[in-house]
Amino acid sequence: MREANLVVAEILDVLCDAVRPGISTWDLNEVAAREIERHKVKSAFLGYHGYPAVVCTSVNHVVVHGIPRRDVVLKEGDIIAIDFGVFKDGYCGDAARSVPVGRISPTHQRLIDITRESLEFAIGRCLVGKRLGDIGATVQSHVESNGYSVVKDFVGHGIGRAMHEDPPVPNYARPGTGKRLKRGLVIAIEPMVNAGAPEVKVLDDDWTAVTRDRSMSAHFEHSVAITDEGPWVLSRASSKPGEFTV
Repeated sequence: MREANLVVAEILDVLCDAVRPGISTWDLNEVAAREIERHKVKSAFLGYHGYPAVVCTSVNHVVVHGIPRRDVVLKEGDIIAIDFGVFKDGYCGDAARSVPVGRISPTHQRLIDITRESLEFAIGRCLVGKRLGDIGATVQSHVESNGYSVVKDFVGHGIGRAMHEDPPVPNYARPGTGKRLKRGLVIAIEPMVNAGAPEVKVLDDDWTAVTRDRSMSAHFEHSVAITDEGPWVLSRASSKPGEFTV
């Protein structure tokens, strides 16, 4: 799983570097497809329940599952969440990042920062003996204390030989609730955070989820292994078991 996630991290680096005003989300999908071929891995997204692309590109008020399109051209001041996954040697890697398009407003940058921080704090709770609710409560507390809302319609998940496995990993909970974290479990933690209300709506394409109030949204995700030494962020190249600081 580490090997699969290292490929995900490397390709996400390439995709994030490619983000600029004037590029379309379909162009980003083409970049991802070429990188998949170069690394000789398999897309985790293409064909999943009929999904038509190898990457999800969610711009501004799109929360998750934005389908790459030729007519969605990024412009200065946008933010885009890029969600990406692959299979390597039968194991899945999955991660997501939100990045600015050119110069963005301080308001939009703060949304990105708080969402990223909520994930980092949640990773710090990924210790043997802790509970799933400790992860969700940590995300929710940080997000809501900063004036944002947590999306509840979509959650994180276990990951391994399949992209989506048990257990579900919500971004909201009460501390001390839920299943205990055990050594060897790998979970994908992915806070989705709205600047406005938490409600979302899925568009007619049956994939694209947008904020109902059209407020901005951000999304980050890491695949994290529970080890005796502490959390191991498999989708971060520099991470080692137990070497984690917020």
